[in-house]
Amino acid sequence: MATMRLFLCEKPSQAKDIAKVLGATRRGDGCWLGSNLSVTWCIGHLLETAAPDAYDARYKRWVLADLPIIPEQWKMRVKPKTASQFRAVKRLLGEADELVIATDADREGEMIARELVEHCRYRGPIQRLWLSALDEASIRKALAALKPGAETFSLYHSALGRSRADWLIGMNMSRLFTLLGRQSGYQGVLPVGRVQTPTLRLVVDRDRSIAAFVPAPYWAIEVPLQADGTRFSAQWRAPDDACDEQGRCLNQDLAQTAATAIGNAASARLLKLRTDRMREAPPLPFDLGTLQEVCSKKLGLGAQETLDIAQALYETHKLITYPRSDCGYLPLSQHAEAPAILAALGRADPSLAELLPHLDPQRRSRAWNDAKVSAHHGIIPTAAAQDPGRLAGKPRAVYELIRARYLAQFLANHEYERTQADFDCAGQALRAVGKLIVEPGWRRALPEALTPAKGREAAPAQTLPALREGQDCTVVAVTLKDLWTQPPKPFTEGDLIKAMKNVAKLVEDPRLKQKLKDTTGIGTEATRAGIIQGLLERGYLSKQGKALAATPAAFGLIDAVPRAIADPGTTAIWEQALDMVQSGEMSLEEFVAKQSAWMSKQVQRCLGLRLSISGPASPAGAAPWKNKRTAAPRMAAPRKAAAGKRAAKPPRRG
Repeated sequence: MATMRLFLCEKPSQAKDIAKVLGATRRGDGCWLGSNLSVTWCIGHLLETAAPDAYDARYKRWVLADLPIIPEQWKMRVKPKTASQFRAVKRLLGEADELVIATDADREGEMIARELVEHCRYRGPIQRLWLSALDEASIRKALAALKPGAETFSLYHSALGRSRADWLIGMNMSRLFTLLGRQSGYQGVLPVGRVQTPTLRLVVDRDRSIAAFVPAPYWAIEVPLQADGTRFSAQWRAPDDACDEQGRCLNQDLAQTAATAIGNAASARLLKLRTDRMREAPPLPFDLGTLQEVCSKKLGLGAQETLDIAQALYETHKLITYPRSDCGYLPLSQHAEAPAILAALGRADPSLAELLPHLDPQRRSRAWNDAKVSAHHGIIPTAAAQDPGRLAGKPRAVYELIRARYLAQFLANHEYERTQADFDCAGQALRAVGKLIVEPGWRRALPEALTPAKGREAAPAQTLPALREGQDCTVVAVTLKDLWTQPPKPFTEGDLIKAMKNVAKLVEDPRLKQKLKDTTGIGTEATRAGIIQGLLERGYLSKQGKALAATPAAFGLIDAVPRAIADPGTTAIWEQALDMVQSGEMSLEEFVAKQSAWMSKQVQRCLGLRLSISGPASPAGAAPWKNKRTAAPRMAAPRKAAAGKRAAKPPRRG
């Protein structure tokens, strides 16, 4: 009797692509059918964690005395909107002799499949299809290298821990603060979440820094000089004891005295001349966060808009690899595909003709590094290239950014000579800096405006004339500049994505900062855009042009919630704990138990709070607990607290 093999995908479009390669071309009920195989799909999560009233009907009413709510045995419910597809998947799992999980190759994709496997009690063998792109060549390559199901199972427990921790925080803290808000006269829902609340605090803290900022004056002197008929610019170098940590002169009298002395001098003598050859390696291919950051800064795109465009380039157009990646590095094995990809890109777009002669397919940049590749690699073009002119404006711009970063890996280093000339002018120190490009290298692929800036000299610099030590240069003019320090800039969506990724920089505790340096920060590449979008929709954030601003409700909530829940450092530590679950260092049960105990303590500490909060209510029907990804800090075991009927024997979790 023939073996029936089932491929379980995450989305209908993904299933269609895989089914086509497998020859499963007949349409069935919620699936594609082939010879002894079928390909079915989910529509995201077909199951969801049950609401509190599934454990006890009394939880339909929000009452402080019922908190905390901690299930002893967790329940899953079929999502009503996609119940018909769930029934199709359940039937196919019942008929299958073998299962290939073909959902997205990440933590959440693993959970989408595994929760169905568990709920439908499938007990047959499992293999894992690990896809990084949806073009035909990539699918065939992945089908030839199926992983054992056990190899990725820990991703499921990590995602399940995230889901349960999100539920515990969202259900308990949102109920708690909504009820406390009502006692103080605020009638809206106050959603609190493991990821959204610390993200909100980043914006609240930034807005407060801006509001509290007091401008301070400082002074600078620009001195145009001339040598052999060529004019160039030098800047006054104030003594260190008259400057702040940024090298800005804070002493007005000193600056005015220096400007007068320089203005009275006819020339400046060159004391020291130094020229260094500088080499810059190309920037890595994009991870999603960096792509969102650059698209926000250069194209004015929102984080969610960038993700949606990248997802379409991946799923619909098959032009790029998996976009929800947290890694910019590439596996060494991928380097062998470079000649074919470069050739396809050249054929698809004639505008690359001038660049092609400079590309070296054999060049191996620092991007190729197996030791630094995570579950996913950098976002790069596929060999299924097409004329970018067939794309609309924004998708084309995003695709060209991704393509340029990849092309840069096959170009030489960018090299230039940096010349620093130090002068004495009437006892005052002046410095001129020049830049002369020797080899454009990878910047041929990246237009200057789209190149990541690195400090003040990232912009095109002046070229100095031929100079020699001891030479006297004519002082052409003197400009004394009265300047003011500037407040921090409001977050844009791209800036906030970057801050969520690099949360360690915002943590003051030195021990915690060290712990956080290698973690994923707040949220994940796949969820940060959704978190920001949710805060906008719930009225916690507003947009003024590109800038994000916290609303009055946001300030009130951040002031009211326990500091640990709003602390970016705490949620990053929780992500570390989830990584421990994924690596097998901590069990799912231990993780959830610690999270439950910690949550119970927070509820008890907050019960007597009085809130002072104003602003728009959360939209009706908002599900405050539905944030992606979660983890728990190291805490003591939970006290006995459970939802629904108490079990006579120890509870079974997971």
